Amino acid sequence: MANTSSRRQGFGCLGFLLLLALIAGGSFWLYVHRNWSGPGPATHPTTLVVPQGSTLADTAREMERLGAVRSTTGFLRFARRFGDAAPIRAGEYEVAPHMSAKDILALLQTGRTVQRLITIPEGMPSILVFERLAREKLLTGKLPIPPEGSVLPGTYSFQRGEPRKAVLKRMQDAMTATIDQLWMRRKANTVVNSKEEAVTLAAIVEKETGVAVERPMVAGVYSNRLRLGMRLQADPTIIYPLTKGKPLGRRIKLSEVRAVNDYNTYSMAGLPKGPITNPGRDSIAAVLAPAKTDALYFVADGKGGHVFSDTLAEHNANVQRYYRLRRAQGTR
Repeated sequence: MANTSSRRQGFGCLGFLLLLALIAGGSFWLYVHRNWSGPGPATHPTTLVVPQGSTLADTAREMERLGAVRSTTGFLRFARRFGDAAPIRAGEYEVAPHMSAKDILALLQTGRTVQRLITIPEGMPSILVFERLAREKLLTGKLPIPPEGSVLPGTYSFQRGEPRKAVLKRMQDAMTATIDQLWMRRKANTVVNSKEEAVTLAAIVEKETGVAVERPMVAGVYSNRLRLGMRLQADPTIIYPLTKGKPLGRRIKLSEVRAVNDYNTYSMAGLPKGPITNPGRDSIAAVLAPAKTDALYFVADGKGGHVFSDTLAEHNANVQRYYRLRRAQGTR
C-alpha cells in the first residue's frame, strides 16, 4: 500500500509539473502571438518611411514612435528569433490597421512600397512638365527644364523623397527607348531622315489632332507637303516661339503668322529647328509609318476631328463649310 501511495504521489507531482509546463508554454505562445503574429497596435493606416541605409533597429524605433509596434526591443527580439534574415528595403510603406509585427517585417523585406503616380499627358510641352514635377511636394531637389521632345508622355511611379531629376530621367529614358524601338520599324514612305526629325514632326502631328485614328493621316499630309517643298503651315509652330508651348489664350495675330523665326512653318519651308512639344508614342509611330494618301490639306470638321482634301479648291470649300457651321453654332 505504501508503494502504491508513493507511486500515486510521484504521478501527481509529474502531472503537476506537466501542467505547469503546459501553462508556461501556453503563456509563452500567447505572448508570441500578442507581440509577433497577432494584431498590432496601429488603429489606422500608418505611413512609414525607411530611408536608404536604415537598419532594422532604426526602423523599429520609428515604428514604435508611430504606434505600429508595441516596443522596439520586443520587435527586434521576435524578428531575430522568428523572422526571415532578409534585409529590409528603403522606401515608403503603408502599415495597415492592426498589422502584425510579423507581417510588417515581411512587408519591409519584400519592398512593396507605396506607389505614387505622376502623369504627363500627350502633347505637354517641357515647360509644363517642369512645372508639374516642381509642384510635386513629395519629390526633392531642383531640376532643369528638359529639352523639348525629350520626355515620353505617360504615367510614372515615384517614391516619397525621390529626386525630381531621377523621375525626369526615367521619362527621358522611356522616350529614348521608344524612339529606338519605333525607328527600327519605320516604313519606306516616311520622310524623316533621323530620330530627331521624327520627334520634331511627331510633335506637330500631336498638336494638330487629338483624335488618335487621325494621326497617321495628318502625318501623311505633312509628309506629302515636305516631299513637295510646301510649307507645313501648322498653327502650333506660330505659337511655340511666343509661349514655349503654353496656351496662347487668344487668336493668332497676322503679324505672328508672318513672323520669321526658326519655328514658324508659315514663313519657312521644311521642319522647325526642333520639337514644339513632347509627342506620344502614337504620334511618333504615325510619322514613321504615315498613311498613304494624296491629301495635302485638312481643316476642322466642327465635331472634334478633321476633313482632308487633295486639292486647294476642295480645301477652300471645306473651310467655308466649317465657317458656316461655326456661325450656325453662334461662334466666330
